[in-house]
Amino acid sequence: MGILLYIVSIFIFYLVIKAAVRDGINSSRIGERLEKEEETRRASKKGFLQDDLDN
Repeated sequence: MGILLYIVSIFIFYLVIKAAVRDGINSSRIGERLEKEEETRRASKKGFLQDDLDN
């Protein structure tokens, strides 16, 4: 019983830490800057079918 309780508590602790780190990075200035850079990179990247040679 004690081992099962230990495993469950470690799993819950893992989920809490994972959520805190994810939210902390996403709401930080660096996270916002990286997100903007990724958006501009996606917007400027040409796809394979967009490279038309007929023009």
